[in-house]
Amino acid sequence: MSFQDDVRSTFRRGDSDAVLRMASAELARARGAGDAAGEVEALYAMSRVAIRGGDLTRGSELAGEALDVAIGSGSRLLEERPRHVLAAVARLAGDYPLARDRYLASIELNAELGHDETVITEKHNLAMTALRLGDVDQARELSATVREWVLGKNDKTLLPYVGVAAAAIATAENDAPRAAAMAGFSDAAFAALGQVPDPDDAAELNAIRASAGAALGAERFAGAYEDGKAWTPDEAF
Repeated sequence: MSFQDDVRSTFRRGDSDAVLRMASAELARARGAGDAAGEVEALYAMSRVAIRGGDLTRGSELAGEALDVAIGSGSRLLEERPRHVLAAVARLAGDYPLARDRYLASIELNAELGHDETVITEKHNLAMTALRLGDVDQARELSATVREWVLGKNDKTLLPYVGVAAAAIATAENDAPRAAAMAGFSDAAFAALGQVPDPDDAAELNAIRASAGAALGAERFAGAYEDGKAWTPDEAF
């Protein structure tokens, strides 16, 4: 397994300490070898851990450093992950206009690179940002595009995020029972993969659970949540 695959799967499992150990060793190796790709990947991994820990300033600094290395290398490919992280930082910081602009630029870059799956994931992120900007119609449209792609490809790795978007849209529509059920569906889909959500989607899920719990009360929330955990994709969508 490559360092990139290993460190990313370790992050998705939620083992931040292991990610930092791996990334620190890779950063030293890559700098010594003049390996820009390895340096960018290591800095990207470290930025994600900082963001997961709530340190957006450090996460932004590390992602910015990674982007500088990528631009200096002349490889557009290496710019892709740092630009994604910088968009996520803006979203988590509540600067939704900046997040929107960064996600749009990321979508354009990934389309240029032929990264269809990443275009889809960034459209999910753009949908979540649209909700924060009050544009529910755009969020529905983007989420429908993502959902059709994911279900059409039977892509289990992106299925939890389709659930997150559905839960967030239900919250915006004041449909607390569906929001609670889709939160349960999303959590079960992440658990089936042995993963935890990325920090931005984890924050969305926390807000969705809190909103639905306040609207429904503990007992009704728990019932709807457990129902959603048992749903198949066909039942959910």
